Amino acid sequence: MNQVPLTAAGAERLKKELKELKFVKRPQVIEAIAVARDHGDLKENAEYHAAREEQGFMEGRIAELESVLSNSQIIDVAKLNQSGRVVFGCTVDLIDVESEEEVSYQIVGDIEADISQNRIAISSPIARALIGKEEGEDVEVQAPGGTHEYEITALHYR
Repeated sequence: MNQVPLTAAGAERLKKELKELKFVKRPQVIEAIAVARDHGDLKENAEYHAAREEQGFMEGRIAELESVLSNSQIIDVAKLNQSGRVVFGCTVDLIDVESEEEVSYQIVGDIEADISQNRIAISSPIARALIGKEEGEDVEVQAPGGTHEYEITALHYR
């Protein structure tokens, strides 16, 4: 199986989520199932079915996190060769050439991507266009919403 790239910070977030699911949420769901089971007829017990469904989703997420963490290559961004090029894990400051809007993205592994936190997946069109580029370069990104042109204003390896 191929190794999944993860930033060190992303791996810590996933480990924290896994610990929360296993040692806090799992016992709560087991307790909820036991309480619902005590209410009687399981065929018509909505609480029981909801708790079982929640348990299924949670166990699936636990399995996914364990798999990703066991098959991951953890990359510490601070220890990267700071060559002045965009690489996995670095944070890139950009200016949209057309709108002059400034934005900053960290390029991370697919599972740790979160656009609300400005973390974009290495497999995204913008990340693929940025990899290997240097500060000051213009980058043309072919995205589903159309073509965008950005200027790289700064790189951060933290």
